[in-house]
Amino acid sequence: MAGGDEGSLVPREVPGSYGMPFVSAIRDRLDFYYFQGQDKYFESRVDKYGSTVVRINVPPGPFMARDPRVVAVLDAKSFPVLFDVDKVEKKNLFTGTYMPSTSLTGGFRVCSYLDPSEPTHTKVKQLLFSLLASRKDAFIPAFRSHFSSLLATVESQLVLSKKSNFNTLNDATSFEFIGDAYFGVLPSASDLGTTGPTKAAKWLIFQLHPLVTRRGARRSRRRR
Repeated sequence: MAGGDEGSLVPREVPGSYGMPFVSAIRDRLDFYYFQGQDKYFESRVDKYGSTVVRINVPPGPFMARDPRVVAVLDAKSFPVLFDVDKVEKKNLFTGTYMPSTSLTGGFRVCSYLDPSEPTHTKVKQLLFSLLASRKDAFIPAFRSHFSSLLATVESQLVLSKKSNFNTLNDATSFEFIGDAYFGVLPSASDLGTTGPTKAAKWLIFQLHPLVTRRGARRSRRRR
């Protein structure tokens, strides 16, 4: 943070507070998920400290995440600093302060949890981009084929029963598309059959469940 014009910028301490260890982090989690909600939570801290760059706790905190303390960047002008790898470490931070067990990913930290300074980060990215380049001619045809079929199914269901569960159809179509586009294999034609999307969803929820509230789940169901 700084004050004055660009010719006389004076660095100053980032404002904010983490409060009492453990207790404040629990209270802030309740504010974030239940009492205030995400938007109001950040807005109230900006108003309190008179800054869009503040020190705060972010969920889930104890006992699910070891350290909830962050410096939150809440304005467009300051946001680009997050892309400066010399100033911001991105190790184990893909889902904020919480990181799921590596037992869910074969004992490995996947690319999204690797900081760019780590040698494995570059190797994994190179592998992914090489795979993408090798299948570049398959992506657009696969997308057109799978999602044209999806929309046709939605339309036929609307005609027949006046309703269609788009989310379920989209989950299945997206799973098929990824398998086809990246590997030239339809998951439904493998041993997975039609169980792939459900298994993938269960695998994902075990990684993200500390970040999901009952209140948020109810809102999601209402949107469907």
